[in-house]
Amino acid sequence: MADEEKQEPQAAAPAEAVETAPTAPAVETPVVVATAAPAPGGQGRQGGDDRRRGGGGRQGGGNRRGQRGPRGPRESEDGLTEKVVFINRSTKVVKGGRRFGFSALVVVGDKAGKVGIGIGKAREVITAIQKGNEDARRNIGPVSLNKATLPHEVFSIFDGARVLLRPASQGTGIIAGKAVRAVLECAGVRDVLSKSLGSNNPANVAKATLQGLRQLRLREDALALRDKS
Repeated sequence: MADEEKQEPQAAAPAEAVETAPTAPAVETPVVVATAAPAPGGQGRQGGDDRRRGGGGRQGGGNRRGQRGPRGPRESEDGLTEKVVFINRSTKVVKGGRRFGFSALVVVGDKAGKVGIGIGKAREVITAIQKGNEDARRNIGPVSLNKATLPHEVFSIFDGARVLLRPASQGTGIIAGKAVRAVLECAGVRDVLSKSLGSNNPANVAKATLQGLRQLRLREDALALRDKS
C-alpha cells in the first residue's frame, strides 16, 4: 500500500505536465515579436524626422549670421522712404587680433521727386546705417520727373559705372538692377528702362543713377532757360 501511494503522485505529475504544455503561449510569442519589430523602426524614423527638424533649426544660425540691419524700404515719421542698398564689411588686423568695420549705402527719398544718397561707416551695422541715413538726408535734392517716368533719355558716368535711363510707357514698371532700382523707387519713378554698364560697384552705380536723374530737365524748364515760350 505504501508503494502504491508513492506511485500515484508520480503518475499524476506527468499528467499535469502534459496538460500544462499545450496551454503555454508558444504561438503568441512570435506575435509579440512581430508587433515589436516595427516599433523600433518607427522610432528610428521619428528620430530621423527629429534630426531633420534639428537641421531645420540651423536657420537660427543663419539669422545670427545675417543680422545686418533692415534691407527693405522703411518709411520714417517725416514721410521719407529709407532703403539700405548695400552693407560692406572690412577687416583690419592689429596686434590684439582683428577689428571689423561696416559701411552702409543708404538711399532716402519722398517718392515725389526728391532723393539723396548717403554712406555711413562704423564698428556696428546699426550705427553705420544711422550715419548713412543722416548723410543721405543732408544730400537730398529735387529731380525733374514727367509724372511717373522720365522726361527724356539720359546717360550718366560716375567713375567706372555707366548708367543709361530711358522713359517708358505706363505699366512698364522699373526695369533695373538692385542699386538703380533703389534710387528710382525712392525718387518716385514707376516706369523706366535702364541699363547698367561698366563697374558693378553698388556705390558708384547708385551715384551714377542719381547724377543722371539730376541731369533731367523738363521741356518748360529748357525753354525758360532759352527765353522761349
